[in-house]
This record gives sequence, structure tokens and C-alpha cells, in this order.
Amino acid sequence: MRDFRDAKAMAQTLRDVIKPKAELTHSESLELIAKVLGCQNWNVLAAALQSAGDPVQGGAPHGRAPSEPEEVRLDAAILDRYVGFYELAEQGVMTISREDGRLTSRLSGQPAVPLFAESRTKFFARIVNAQINFVTDASGVAQSLVLHQNGLDVAMRRIDAAEARRIEDRITARLKSGRPSPGTEAALRRLIEGLRTGEPRYDEMTPALAEATRQQLATLHAEIGDAGPVHSIDFVGVGNGGVDVYLVHHEQRPLYWRIGLDAAGAIATAWVTPGL
Repeated sequence: MRDFRDAKAMAQTLRDVIKPKAELTHSESLELIAKVLGCQNWNVLAAALQSAGDPVQGGAPHGRAPSEPEEVRLDAAILDRYVGFYELAEQGVMTISREDGRLTSRLSGQPAVPLFAESRTKFFARIVNAQINFVTDASGVAQSLVLHQNGLDVAMRRIDAAEARRIEDRITARLKSGRPSPGTEAALRRLIEGLRTGEPRYDEMTPALAEATRQQLATLHAEIGDAGPVHSIDFVGVGNGGVDVYLVHHEQRPLYWRIGLDAAGAIATAWVTPGL
């Protein structure tokens, strides 16, 4: 089954199907597919494609990656202790559910991802390279989780259904507005300049993002430096999780940025990918 990562192939299929009846340009087909997949326009979908990367090809027999651990099956009573809602720095909610004897995880605005148990508290995904550890209390009920992805550890505290609904409603309102959040462009400009000089303003970030930036500073400094000075910044739209998507035109090449601020105005989410 195709998902949003197959958008370009889907656009070509659409053109082939309707060609005998009507003319449809490549750009028009991309815009239509973006709408079908729930994105504001092709630029927003393109940013999502860059963030997600290409689907994994090949792999070990039976669909397992070469380094993938063996799955262990856990009782439903154990899995139910992890079911609930977990907050991602007020930028989204990770919903953990139990379906067909396994857990699934779903971040705000994204499809559910099946999880496979490696141990009593450690789980891994197969369609993305990610692992989740549940942190439990003495009774075994999860109080938080830690998402391990792209070399980073992201802690998420457990929240109740009412708080999860509040965050989701805010994200929905952001998506409908189609407007940038106040302060994100200015914060992005300062962030880019700090990365370019090798001296980012960690005090303008949440602790988790500051730590992630420290870990990746050498790579980010080189990438932003190679792109050259910023000529202009265009707001593209509101992406998954209610973050703002910008296309930054550098002297050498464009870069897509996704940025979100927390309630205190600190940068909670920042993600850069090559421009298309």
C-alpha cells in the first residue's frame, strides 16, 4: 500500500489515468496529490518527504532489518499499562494504543506505527528506525517514555486524555489557520545565524533541543555554512504537529526548516532538510 512517501509516483499515476480525458501538468498533479494526502500544498508535503526519507528497501528475510532484535510477545495486561498519551514538548501527542496483541504509536498528524516488543519495556518499529523505552512506576504502569530516533533521545511525559485533547485541538486550529506562529521566523533567523557561526543560542531552546543541537553542532555548522548566507525566507505552511515550515533561500542552495515554539517562546522543534 502506498503512503505519502510515494507522492511523486502517485502523481504520475494520476496523470496517466486522466490523460485521455484531460491535460494535467506535473505541477498540478503534485498539488492534487498533496491535497489528497491532507497537506496544504506540495511544498508542505515536500518538506514531509524530506523529513521522512525514502522507504527502506531490501533488508533481511521476512522483512527484518539485519540488526533488528527478535520480537518477544507480551501479555495484554502488560501492554495495557503503556496505553495512553505522551506529550512531545507541547508540539504534539504520541498516542500509544493496543491493537491485535501489539502496541502502536501515533504522533499528532501522522499515521500509526506498529511497535514490537524487544523486552518488557523496550519496543522497536520496523517501518521507521526508532525505538521506545517505557519508564514505569513500582506497579509497572508507564509514567513516561523515551523515543530513540536519529541518534537522539526524546523524553515524553504521560498526560491525561483532557490535556492530550487540548494539545491536539491547538494543533488542528494551527493547521486550519495556515498562518505562521508569531515569533517563529525571527527565532529561525537567530537559530540559523547561531549555527552558521558555531555559537547557537542554547538559552532560546528547550533543554531537549539544546542537548540535541550540541550533539549535532559540528554537522549542522558545516551544512549551514556550505549553504551560504541567507537571502530570503518564505513561509510555506503549517506542517504536521502544528509546526511552521519555511523555505530558506541561501546563496548556494535552499533548505527547508520546520520550527515550533513552546508556550514560553523557546524553540521546541527545529528540523532542517534539503530544499527540492
